[in-house]
Amino acid sequence: MSTPPTPQQQSASKPKLGVSACLMGVEVRFNGGHKESHLLTRALNEYFDFVPACPEVAIGMGIPREAIRLVGDPEHPQAVGTVRKDMNVTQALAEYGEHMAKEMDDICGYIFMQKSPSCGLERVKVYRDNGAPFDAGGRGIYAQAFCAQHPDLPVEEDGRLNDPVLRENFITRVYAYAAWQALLKNGITRRALTEFHSRYKYQLMANDPVQYKALGNMLGSMGRSDPAEIAPRYFSELMNALKKPATRRTHTNVLQHLCGYLRETISGSDKQEIQAVIRQYHQGIVPLVVPLTLLKHHFRQHPDPYIALQVYLQPHPENLSLRNAI
Repeated sequence: MSTPPTPQQQSASKPKLGVSACLMGVEVRFNGGHKESHLLTRALNEYFDFVPACPEVAIGMGIPREAIRLVGDPEHPQAVGTVRKDMNVTQALAEYGEHMAKEMDDICGYIFMQKSPSCGLERVKVYRDNGAPFDAGGRGIYAQAFCAQHPDLPVEEDGRLNDPVLRENFITRVYAYAAWQALLKNGITRRALTEFHSRYKYQLMANDPVQYKALGNMLGSMGRSDPAEIAPRYFSELMNALKKPATRRTHTNVLQHLCGYLRETISGSDKQEIQAVIRQYHQGIVPLVVPLTLLKHHFRQHPDPYIALQVYLQPHPENLSLRNAI
């Protein structure tokens, strides 16, 4: 059986991420400026190929340009000029979102500019006729149209990526998406689906233990049905489960499960040391990388073929250090 590629090996071909161009330091904002994110341009740039887009420039609004804002029904807002109220670019932005969703058919995630009337994912201000904003925010027109075409794609806003838990969660999902695309290229079979799910066992247990069982039941009831028919529903529910951030409690549960595989092979003092470190993690004294590093050390000394395949131990390149802060 061939061993699935590790995230490090996958990153050799660098997963592609769509991104709002202003976040890459491109001067495309309405005032001629940018909103460069050093996280993207300095930390993540080495691991991902970014595909920048600015919908407002793409539809011909120019640089600099009149700012736009969302007005009307927060569920179905209109994007209009802040000065010229008769300048309505809603349809143009939506059509460009649909166009780019087809163009960017090989990306594994998208990072959007927060609060933007074209690119914001949530809580974008939507204004009443009297100029007062609604309490409930809306979604940018371009982002809404794009995401509707790719409902399973990992998406996030730049500001939320400053949260270490959300950042680690997003990038875990990006690599899961990339792994699924590789699976699709090789062809969907019952065995491929079962092995994929098996590799994600402990990652799913950390994110959503209930959904892990539900997905296992889904594959277990495949019977003679065509796996290609089940695959899209399986993947959609998998990505939905991975979207739920893991907690210290669920991570601790997984760490204890992993310890079970070492029960017969390590000494009593080693077991005590692992348990002490897991308790420290659970109490918030040390980050997740500490018990994981210790466990990986013991699994190098006492390899287990099932654990060696588990995505949980390395869901993204180690040098990103994403588990040093959670």
